[in-house]
Amino acid sequence: MTTLFASETLDRARSFFPHTRQGKIYLNHASTSPLSSRVVNAMMAYLQKRSEGELETYFSDIKMVSDCRVLVSRLINADSPERITFQINTSDAINIVASGLPWSQGDSLILNNIEFPANVYPYLNLKRLGVEIDVIQAVDGRVTPEMIASRIRPRTRLVALSAVQYLSGHRAEMESIGTMCRGRGIVFAVDGIQAVGAVKLDVKQMRIDALAAGAQKWQMGPHGSGFLYLTEELQSRIAQANLGWLSVDDPWQFSNWDQPLASSARRYEGGSLNMPSLHGLHASLSMLLEFGPEAIENHILAITEILRNGLSDIQGLRVVTAYPQAERAGIVTIRLPEGVDSKEVFHRISRRNVFIALREGQLRYSPHFYNTPDEMRAAVEVTRESLASLK
Repeated sequence: MTTLFASETLDRARSFFPHTRQGKIYLNHASTSPLSSRVVNAMMAYLQKRSEGELETYFSDIKMVSDCRVLVSRLINADSPERITFQINTSDAINIVASGLPWSQGDSLILNNIEFPANVYPYLNLKRLGVEIDVIQAVDGRVTPEMIASRIRPRTRLVALSAVQYLSGHRAEMESIGTMCRGRGIVFAVDGIQAVGAVKLDVKQMRIDALAAGAQKWQMGPHGSGFLYLTEELQSRIAQANLGWLSVDDPWQFSNWDQPLASSARRYEGGSLNMPSLHGLHASLSMLLEFGPEAIENHILAITEILRNGLSDIQGLRVVTAYPQAERAGIVTIRLPEGVDSKEVFHRISRRNVFIALREGQLRYSPHFYNTPDEMRAAVEVTRESLASLK
């Protein structure tokens, strides 16, 4: 059973988001989150230091980055912060794995037809090496362990899957799939951008080999920040395509060009990181951990249930995200009645200060932990009225 935040907790969460005091109902976190005042303040403080304070902040930045690795590892239950490398987006993180594994002609990997393109193109690019791509046709927005098992063949090397699908909102049975892949020596590579920060992802329990997640959505960080987690065993199998001065064991030995690579996942960072964004990410992850990942998940599931039920009552609408609770996360997607101009409905909703997404002709709602039950009910009524005004 899911539980809403206590009113005092919810008030405190909302205090960090100024737009909630402007009459705006923001329900588009599956696209990009608003920046909290804590994130903005952290970034501004850093920029102020660089402008008129310490000026040279490199060594304090290294400490902050190290602390940020700890926050990520806590959020996903990684073995060690050393398993985390910071990347600027999900695509770059996935490409480290896709391009680095030792593929041979005739090897295959498993995709599905409802993935966001960031989790598709890095793998399609492997066709040039003779890698075969098996594409599962999802049913009702679902990709199940049984579907994946039915497509595994002797030379299947990798399963690529989103923990939560960006449009249908379906939450995969990660532990079952991870256990199956681990038992067969298949890499389980997960796009976690629609899950991390919204619902529980335990990389050890779910036997995830690689997890990539940009931070601008449910992690509530700035653009230009994100991470890749990978196991030590998988790292040992990746032939690194790109190296930089920070990739080596001791970057400060400038004249020693014969060093081994760093033993940690830091080896994939290469050069200077996006420090303003990482200061913001540190602040956003600190806030999520402070409110508690389990409590955040429970609140999100509770308010999306209110949203789903309300939208289901609107005549002619079809709720796409009609899954059992264990298969849901923070996304609720609806399909409008046949012949209705979804773009016009979307614009009418937006003009009422309710901000959602229009994807593939469907309306997608994605609230976060600071959103309230009343906002869900208001969004339902605005949707109802916007649809009725077209008739």
